[in-house]
Amino acid sequence: MEDIRREGVVTNIQRFSTHDGPGIRTVVFLKGCPLRCLWCCNPETQRPDIEMGLAPDKCLPECDRCLSRCPAQALTKDEGGLRLERSLCLSCAPLVEGRPPCDAACPEEVFVPYGRRRSVGDVLDEVERDAPFFRYEQGGLTLSGGEALFQPDFALALLREAQSRMLHTSLETCGMVPEAVLKEACRHLDYLLFDVKTLDDDAHRQATGVGNGRILSNLRMVRREFPNLPLRVRTPVIPRFNDTADMVERIARFLKELGVAEYELLTYHAYGTGKTLSLGRPAMEAVPPSDETMATLRRLAEETLRG
Repeated sequence: MEDIRREGVVTNIQRFSTHDGPGIRTVVFLKGCPLRCLWCCNPETQRPDIEMGLAPDKCLPECDRCLSRCPAQALTKDEGGLRLERSLCLSCAPLVEGRPPCDAACPEEVFVPYGRRRSVGDVLDEVERDAPFFRYEQGGLTLSGGEALFQPDFALALLREAQSRMLHTSLETCGMVPEAVLKEACRHLDYLLFDVKTLDDDAHRQATGVGNGRILSNLRMVRREFPNLPLRVRTPVIPRFNDTADMVERIARFLKELGVAEYELLTYHAYGTGKTLSLGRPAMEAVPPSDETMATLRRLAEETLRG
C-alpha cells in the first residue's frame, strides 16, 4: 500500500511541544503499547482499539438522552449514576457527524472517545501546518504513544512520508518492540527518545507487566548499529519503584558504558489519573518526588555519566 494512504489509530496530535525532541515539536500519539505501567500518563493509548472514556460526574441527573442512542445498549442509569458496560461498548461503529451517538446526544462532556482512524496523509497534512515553527528552531514531528511502533506499518509509513516532506523526525519508544522494526525506524529518524525505567528485571515485570531484557538489548543495538543517531535516554522517577540513588547510579553507569551522552530524569506526575479513571481502571496513588530529591538524583546521574 502507498504510504500516504496507510491508516492507523491516533488519539491526539499535540502542537507546540518542547519536551519531545529538539525545537518545537508536533507530537502524534498512536494507540497501543506492550507495557502496562502503573503510572502511565497516557493510559488511553495502552490498548490498540478505539475506546470510550466516561466522566459520569458530569452527567446531568435528569438527562437520559444517551441511553436510547447507544446501539449496543451498553449504557444504564440508576441511583448510582450513569454506568457503561465496557464489554458491550462498540466505541463506536455508527457515527453521527463524526461523533459516537452517545456523545452526539450528550449536552455535557460526559463521553470522551479515545482514538480515531486516520491516514498518513491526513496526519502529516495537519502536522505540516506547524512547518513555519519547525524552521524557526529545528523542530518537527515526534511519534509517541503508548508505543508508537506498536502499529509498525503505520508508524514506519509516517516516518518515511515525513522524511519525503523534509520534516525532522523523532520517536519516543519504550524499547519493547521487535528489533527489526526498531532498526527500520532508526533508518528514518533524526532523533530518538528511549526509556529505561530500571535495570531490575523482576521489578520491571511487576510494574509494567513485562521484563526488560528486550528493551536493554534494543538499546545496545541502537548504539551499536546507529552510533550517529542522536539519542536521549529517559527515566521516569517513580516513588517506591526506581527513586533511589542506587538505581539511578546503576542506570547512568550502564549508559556510560554504551556511550550515551544525553540522559534525562523525569519527575513522576499524576496527570494521567483522570483518564485512567475515565476508562474504568484503578489509578496509582503516589506522592511525586520532591524538587530536592530530583535535584540530588539529577546531579548524581550527571556526575556518574560524565565522571
